[in-house]
Amino acid sequence: MRIGILTGGGDCPGLNAVIRAVVRTADRRYGSTVVGFRDGWRGLLEDSHTLLEANERIDRILTRGGTILGTARVNPSRLREGLPRIRQTLADNEIDALIPIGGEGTLTAAHWLSQSGVPVVGVPKTIDNDIAITDVTFGFDTAVSVATEAIDRLHTTAESHQRVMLVEVMGRHAGWIALHAGIAGGAHMTLVPEEPFDVDDVCALIEDRFARGDKHFICVVAEGAAPKPESMALREGGIDEFGHKIFTGVAQQLGDEIERRIGKEVRTTVLGYTQRGGTPTAYDRVLATRFGLHATDAVHRGDFGNMVSLRGTSIDLVPLADATRELKRVPLTRYAEASAMFG
Repeated sequence: MRIGILTGGGDCPGLNAVIRAVVRTADRRYGSTVVGFRDGWRGLLEDSHTLLEANERIDRILTRGGTILGTARVNPSRLREGLPRIRQTLADNEIDALIPIGGEGTLTAAHWLSQSGVPVVGVPKTIDNDIAITDVTFGFDTAVSVATEAIDRLHTTAESHQRVMLVEVMGRHAGWIALHAGIAGGAHMTLVPEEPFDVDDVCALIEDRFARGDKHFICVVAEGAAPKPESMALREGGIDEFGHKIFTGVAQQLGDEIERRIGKEVRTTVLGYTQRGGTPTAYDRVLATRFGLHATDAVHRGDFGNMVSLRGTSIDLVPLADATRELKRVPLTRYAEASAMFG
């Protein structure tokens, strides 16, 4: 069997661990060949590929961040229009099945290809941890660890200068990174997309903390967090070519508003792409490896149209049709747990 593999959407710690697991499992367990398509779906559209062999080079990628295959975003309309080219690429390379690794957009495309008759088994990937039908996605643990370490470091400098520190982390529609990093890092407040915030409440919490004699305040802000409409207005950023909302820096705008209202000195740190980069944690390496192994097994069993999923401690298969039906967002009960630590 010849298996095609690609990595789509944003890069993520653990992608290389999946690639390694697919190549090693295909070779050692089944004697199959793996062909990697470069730069996500673009590699299928342009027939840009490379043969992946089970050798020392593949073994070494386990600890590397990013993806050796590269990644890129492709407009869904271009992908649909390119179905004949995709079919031709798969035929030219004698590909029997495809393993796309990605988040919501990639899995949506994988489901569409599956409906179009392409044999597909998907692997979920997103640091945001917002795919509903898997308990956890690889990359999330690494992102939380990076954010937590940053918060740990900011505590000392914030206390030294008696400052308010706002730490913006990734999380467009789901606040899982902010929630976990805020708890683990001992933040004094966390703002998530699921619960609009009131600037007056934020300011009151800051003032109460300093009035008690505490010397600093740290708030973790998910990039998709938003104020209540009557609280403050955010700048509009419009929509990008893929239909995604463009965020305009909620933490910085909130910081300016806090300084204006209560006169406290505020510093903003945007962690941005550092959460995606670098070496994956041990947890993410293990989960990504298990996903790759089970996806390869599913391909050889002919269990197409599915996605691997972590359920408890088991790796199961779930229909691709269910993969992006809804986002996994932070329940208000979980946010209530975190808010017990505020102040």
